[in-house]
This record gives sequence, C-alpha cells and structure tokens, in this order.
Amino acid sequence: MAIGNLFAAGGVVMWPLLGFSLLGVALIIERVIFWVKINSRQNRIVRDVLKLYRLDNVVGALDKLQANTDLPMSRIFLAALELEEPTPEEFRLALESEAQAEIPILKRFQNIFETIVGLAPLLGLLGTVLGLISSFASLDIGDVGGTKTTGVTAGISEALVSTASGLVVAIFTLLFANTFRGLYQRQIAWIQEYGGQLELLYRRRYERGDKSYTPST
Repeated sequence: MAIGNLFAAGGVVMWPLLGFSLLGVALIIERVIFWVKINSRQNRIVRDVLKLYRLDNVVGALDKLQANTDLPMSRIFLAALELEEPTPEEFRLALESEAQAEIPILKRFQNIFETIVGLAPLLGLLGTVLGLISSFASLDIGDVGGTKTTGVTAGISEALVSTASGLVVAIFTLLFANTFRGLYQRQIAWIQEYGGQLELLYRRRYERGDKSYTPST
C-alpha cells in the first residue's frame, strides 16, 4: 500500500501524527548537528587549554578558548579565567554558575521529545477507537457479505494504521531522545572532570601567587 493510501486509511489522527513526525525530525537534525560539533572538537580543545594553562601560558589558553566560544566547555572556562584575580572560591563558583547556565542548552528540546513519545501512542490509540467505532457503526448483522462490509473493513484499517503510525513515531523519537540524554549525561561528567582539573591548577597558581587573569589591553 502506498504511503498516501496509508495516510488516508489512518483517519483524522494521521494529521497530528504527521506534525509530530516532522517536528521530531527537524529537532533531531538540529541536535545531531549540535552534538557532532561538540564531540568532534571539544575534548581536544579542552585538553590543549589545560596543557597550556599547566605550562603557565594563560594568554595562549584564553586565546584558544575565545576562538571556540561556540563550545559549552569554552564558555565555562572563560567565565572563570576572565575574572580578575579571583579567590579559589570565586573561581569555583564561576565555573559552577556557568556550568548551570549551559545545562538548558545541552538539554534543549528534551521536553518536546518526551511529549512526542508520550502523545504519539495515545493518538494512535485514539485512532484505534475511532476506527472501531466506525466499524461498529457500519456493521449490519443481516447484511454479512453485502455492501456494508466495506465500511467495517475501512474502520478496521483505520484502527490498525493509526495504531502502527503512533507507535512508529514514538519509537523513532524515543530512540534519538535516549541517545541525546546519554550524550548530555556524558557531557556533564566531562564538565565536572575538566572543571575540577582547571580548578586544581588554578589553586596551585593562586598558592604560588601567580596572576591568572586576563591582561589589560
């Protein structure tokens, strides 16, 4: 059966399911691009920054971070490193505050994905109910095998197609939503790990009395 015929057979609930599927695909593409960009560059850049900072090349570390401000970790590090002569406590608070500010960016669209996963099967179930109602409305016990059986068949077809469509949309969205959730959790772990390393390096510099703020221009 062609896709157009399947869509027509699914009844009225196919329209919101189509909307959910288009919205889900658009948001999935955006998130895939977002995470590919982060995973392909961020760890390498952060390791380079930590290496520069460990070698007391603060200006070089800042320049590298400022050249990559599209990455969450760069923005987190800059929030602390651009402070002028902070205490270790102020440095830690700056890291933590900026990390909290990055969380909504990392979790963007998660609520929408959860809504689609929850509502798509319910819409499929609604289509099932509407299809069965249509089937029973067309059923005539005295006309078995007659012309009215066409309405019964159409109602059953609507019930099955709408149920399958709702499940397909939900399963497809859930697969990517769980993948993005895993990437988010791994990113949080890296933020804690790399942030802790930077804080430790700063504390050592602070105890030695070194300057670690951005030089005046």
